[in-house]
Amino acid sequence: MEEIYHTDIECIDKSSSRYPKRLRNYKGMPKRLYVRGNLPRDDCPTVAVVGARRCSTYGSRQAYYYAKELSRAGIQVISGLALGVDGRAHSGALEGGTATYAVLGCGVDICYPRQHYDLYRQVWQSGGLISEQPPGTRPLGCYFPARNRIISALADVILVVEAREKSGALITVDFALEQGKTVYALPGPVDSSLSVGCHRLLEQGAGVAWSVQTLLGEWGLEGSTEETSAKKRHLRLASDLNLVYSCLDLQPKSPHEIIEMTHFSAKKVINSLTELELEGFVGRIGQKFYQKK
Repeated sequence: MEEIYHTDIECIDKSSSRYPKRLRNYKGMPKRLYVRGNLPRDDCPTVAVVGARRCSTYGSRQAYYYAKELSRAGIQVISGLALGVDGRAHSGALEGGTATYAVLGCGVDICYPRQHYDLYRQVWQSGGLISEQPPGTRPLGCYFPARNRIISALADVILVVEAREKSGALITVDFALEQGKTVYALPGPVDSSLSVGCHRLLEQGAGVAWSVQTLLGEWGLEGSTEETSAKKRHLRLASDLNLVYSCLDLQPKSPHEIIEMTHFSAKKVINSLTELELEGFVGRIGQKFYQKK
């Protein structure tokens, strides 16, 4: 945990015209906010991306990807700067180019967790850091569930990437439902405990976040995402590449598994995977596994 000494924290009272319009719509919002950087624009579409701190490789990749593509389409991304899904969402949003904002469970002059010091500074410079806690307030467990109501209130849409059955991310969802917000959940592997929370949400009627385009539809946007480009490029793949590509999904597979599925030679499979990786269709996990991007 690292303290950042500075003189540029702004205290915005609820009576101020600068207080976010989105927060005015709900009861129980803070009487004042402390901000380092800027507040999210009221006239700009906004998504909150939340999920597990101890996320899987799948969750990490998807949080980054969805946030990056939504950011590229001009959507503001809000999260909580925590380890796991939060941090990956902020990183993806920074890559996408639209401002990202973090609502903290401590004073905005304190970087928590300390592993995110560089990310803390990048988020502050891109968009802003927000807290209802005064500067100097240390991170306490009781502050984090409370800050989730601010995350959901500042967003138009909430995307849950990964969540255990009893996850802090589901507290954000509860606030979001009380506030009448639209909630999406990302499907995950059925044998993963990190998928249980998302699958329960889907069972209860949450939107299925099966593509970035689905979320963009909430604002009537289409956007020009890598996902769209990949689909167009996919139509031009040679038949052998198509077959290898069709064997992959979001769970990493080894070349040996693909050889068994396609009955291709080891050389053809390796060459195909290398070409697909260079074209941006697949990603490599470590040295021996591949998965669709």
